Amino acid sequence: MSITKKLVLVGNGMAGIRTVEHILKLAPHAYDITVFGAEPHPNYNRIMLSSVLAGGTSIEDIVINDWSWYEDNGIHVYSGDPVVQIDTVSKKVISQNGVHAFYDELIMATGSQAFILPLPGANKEGVIGFRDIQDCETMMAASQKYRKAAVIGGGLLGLEAARGLLNLGMDVTVIHINGHLMDRNLDLPAGLMLQRELEGQGMKFLLNKQTEEITGRSRVKALRFTDQTVLETDLVVMAVGIRPQIELARRSGLEVNRGVIIDDYMRTSIPGVSAVGECAEHRGIAYGLVAPLYEQGMVLAKRLAGAATEGYEGSVTSTKLKVSGVDVFSAGQFKDSPDTRSIRIQDDVDGVYKKIVIQDGKLVGTVLFGDTTDGASLFSLIKSGEDISGREKEILLGVPSGSSRSGSGPSVAERMAAMPDEEIICGCNGVTKSAIGDAVLNKGCNTVGAIKSCTKASASCGGCKPIVESLLTYYAGDNVGEQTKEGICGCTSYDRDEIVAQIKEMGLKTVKEVMNVLGWNEPEGCSKCRPSLNYYLGMIWPAEYKDERVSKFTNERYHANIQKDGTYSVIPRIYGGVTSPAELIKIAMVAEKYDVPMVKFTGGQRLDLLGVQKENLPKIWEELDMPSGFGYGKALRTVKTCVGNTFCRFGTQDSIEMGIRLEKKLDKMVAPAKVKLAVSGCPRNCAEATIKDLGVVAIDGAWELHVGGNGGVKVRAAELLCTVKTDAEVEEWTYAYLQYYRENARWNERTAAWIERVGLDHVKQALADRDVRLALVERLEVTLGHTVDPWKEIIEDEKLRKNFTPLSGAEPVAH
Repeated sequence: MSITKKLVLVGNGMAGIRTVEHILKLAPHAYDITVFGAEPHPNYNRIMLSSVLAGGTSIEDIVINDWSWYEDNGIHVYSGDPVVQIDTVSKKVISQNGVHAFYDELIMATGSQAFILPLPGANKEGVIGFRDIQDCETMMAASQKYRKAAVIGGGLLGLEAARGLLNLGMDVTVIHINGHLMDRNLDLPAGLMLQRELEGQGMKFLLNKQTEEITGRSRVKALRFTDQTVLETDLVVMAVGIRPQIELARRSGLEVNRGVIIDDYMRTSIPGVSAVGECAEHRGIAYGLVAPLYEQGMVLAKRLAGAATEGYEGSVTSTKLKVSGVDVFSAGQFKDSPDTRSIRIQDDVDGVYKKIVIQDGKLVGTVLFGDTTDGASLFSLIKSGEDISGREKEILLGVPSGSSRSGSGPSVAERMAAMPDEEIICGCNGVTKSAIGDAVLNKGCNTVGAIKSCTKASASCGGCKPIVESLLTYYAGDNVGEQTKEGICGCTSYDRDEIVAQIKEMGLKTVKEVMNVLGWNEPEGCSKCRPSLNYYLGMIWPAEYKDERVSKFTNERYHANIQKDGTYSVIPRIYGGVTSPAELIKIAMVAEKYDVPMVKFTGGQRLDLLGVQKENLPKIWEELDMPSGFGYGKALRTVKTCVGNTFCRFGTQDSIEMGIRLEKKLDKMVAPAKVKLAVSGCPRNCAEATIKDLGVVAIDGAWELHVGGNGGVKVRAAELLCTVKTDAEVEEWTYAYLQYYRENARWNERTAAWIERVGLDHVKQALADRDVRLALVERLEVTLGHTVDPWKEIIEDEKLRKNFTPLSGAEPVAH
């Protein structure tokens, strides 16, 4: 009987977790696996951070493996708890929080950190890198308060950061030390075309500029350059490169240079310790792109799983940029030299530039701007090293080269056949040619959508879609199916409306039942579909459906917001923002008893107890003896109020009483996304009702109801739904509107996005009939009648309380 070995992964990023995924496939029972991560997040796609910053993607959408994946695979995970010491003699790691874990095999995957230029003033507030979720959140917060942003670095990362800041409404200037943008990836013509395109979108550039000093007192106020010119700014984002995180490796006695030195099998200088990813240096190169790191991970996984493997010999890299309609691709040796020849076409009218570089009859580099369709196939030719003599123009232009051609050259099918099985096709998700072949030949995937669902190929940026299509044709031949529409996620082709209709029609009552009956591609679903199905089932069957804890995100599982240090926040319900001396004393006593580091008033007029340890949550809830404020959930958050005519000389209506009435009625209401309300006692709008999901504004003798507002990253003014005369009408329209939203919006779709999608006129028409409104109100009341306060439920149920008990040893912390 084989003994299970202990594997410790230091780093919870893309390269390390991809290695673990391969190990689980190759040798699922070989290791007892423990993972330590510095960030309080599950494994996420760092490549997609620019999309989060730009506002097109949420943080939840870029999660690759959610917390349930760790649980399902028996992985002990410590998030927000980096390893600070490695004893390579005793084979033990110690974390920042004092966790000790022994190992037989250790993988160093500590990644890299943003390089901050050592400039005077670089330590000021408002100077950051662009590397992780916290950086995104910092930029988003800054955009709410400040106007001007400067990005130092005109490379790929810098331009993606600048595009995101533009989307956040900031005035953005990019500073670049060289003469054209992305000079490490593009030649001069392509760089100039890119600059013109981005300037047309509102981005500003200072080229051939070198920053000398960051000025300001505690916070940045300006940049001073070596030519003594000055640029005023409120935020500085440094995107000038990355540095491998090697300090832990250095302290542990591993051989390091720029990165942790590894051989072709990812072994470091100390037996039992391997390294992979951006922290590693192989043959003098520390790679910063994901495809090489996934290739390293595959080799390491095979070695640790005892499978035969060839060593890693290095990678040819490619770069792709897509911001706001600008498509750029480059690979290999794209600059001209005395021993190369090149062919290029430039169309300034349509904004297209294509160039290939040839050396000794082989394609060695390419630059594409505006039309990157051929990027994947050209990159494949670069890596294969095949002779393209006589086919140069055909490869670039798609036309025969004339009489100089020496034969027709390999067909697409021949090129696909010659491609190595382990070649990574989808760099974002590490999907190989063999994985796509397996999906087509053995799993019945005969469309690109099916391949995406099964393997994740083309599921992120989509740049590999052309070569995925070629491989599909190669493997499936005449059995290629018609491309079907995409569903709510890659697990299904059903969209939201179809799923809801099928649940109602067939009487489906559980998440598993929906997946089985509707033929989910992934039997366990994913982090996108499980929470949405959980909501739809609860919305349709409020009296019968039992909420599934495993289908919820971390905050909603533990009914508290997890913070970046792994602690939680507690926000008790304070109706309408009105409290009493007794409640305040109770909150103060609890905060003092449990050493709560901070008590803060929220933007919604509530008290937030920040920094609470997970094991203390039930005890704090019990002693507070107050209902949950649902500050963590897709539910009613708060109903903000002004003092109205109770005290204010401008108030025309009793906004406090109305706010409390609405909040008490809607307490515990779950929704597709978080919902915020406000009631203002006069048109002066001190409660900011016109940027809420639903805002009630008092006017002389009446109330206005405004809907679809948002005060977050994408500010949206609410639109007037109706004007009513009585308090009862306010309640009727409010409850009917919110129920209509609950029944018709997509999962994770805020009311602002929903109103923009369906239109206010559609909603007005749907609610015009009073009988319809009353039916909606009745359905909402039925739902609310079956809700329970989660804090009270956990307090009274010993089994549920055990989920908050601290675990000993190297057991996983809960999320």
